[in-house]
Amino acid sequence: MKVLIIRHGEPDYVNDSLTEKGWREAEYLSEMLVTQLSEQVQSGHVHFYMSPYGRAQDTASITLLKMNRTAEVLPWLREFDVFIWRPDDTTRKRIPWDWLPQDWTQDPRLYQAEHWAENELMAEGNVGEEYHKVAEQFDALLAKHGYRREGGIYRAEKPNHDTIVLFCHFGVESVLLSHLWGVSPMTVWHGFCAQPSSVTTIVTEERREGIASFRMLAFGDTSHLYVHGETPSFAARFCECCGDDMRHD
Repeated sequence: MKVLIIRHGEPDYVNDSLTEKGWREAEYLSEMLVTQLSEQVQSGHVHFYMSPYGRAQDTASITLLKMNRTAEVLPWLREFDVFIWRPDDTTRKRIPWDWLPQDWTQDPRLYQAEHWAENELMAEGNVGEEYHKVAEQFDALLAKHGYRREGGIYRAEKPNHDTIVLFCHFGVESVLLSHLWGVSPMTVWHGFCAQPSSVTTIVTEERREGIASFRMLAFGDTSHLYVHGETPSFAARFCECCGDDMRHD
């Protein structure tokens, strides 16, 4: 089975939609998805799911229209917008995955899959509990499609070549990936950046009958933009050098 995790196009957060550039990104994304998935869609082997947030649904809408399909809305695919008090800012709560490197790297627990949620700020914000709720729902979806989690592997109860397409957000994408690999989400949140409209491709590997694991073929692919000469959006990134006139925080 293949899983495509797609981040929404460049966001207009105020209106929970897309910017003009974001709509172009969604159009170029749809061209790629239609080319890759049309045959599977016609045979009923592609399943579409999306976040309840407008920017993800707008991104999905063009692809769904072209393929004459609908997507099931999954509430847990919303952005992972659990809030905490970040160490450097006591004026307002922030999402738990935008810490300054000089702060979060000082706590060894945040690198550890079994202990990251024990960090005092994470515990106060019940971040671990929300993480496990998302992970459980994700496993339930995979089980629905034939792969049931058992410890660190998945039992291939109904192995297949279907494709699951998830239109969602970077924060929750990182949660899903960290759960599949059994690593702390902090290392994914802070070490990777899925740019707007990017596609992450994961496939099952069943090297022994009935035992499957998930392996990533591509992370944050934006080749559908480069084909059209469209530069990927800077959204989600921070300034490359501190003197740059780009996002600092």
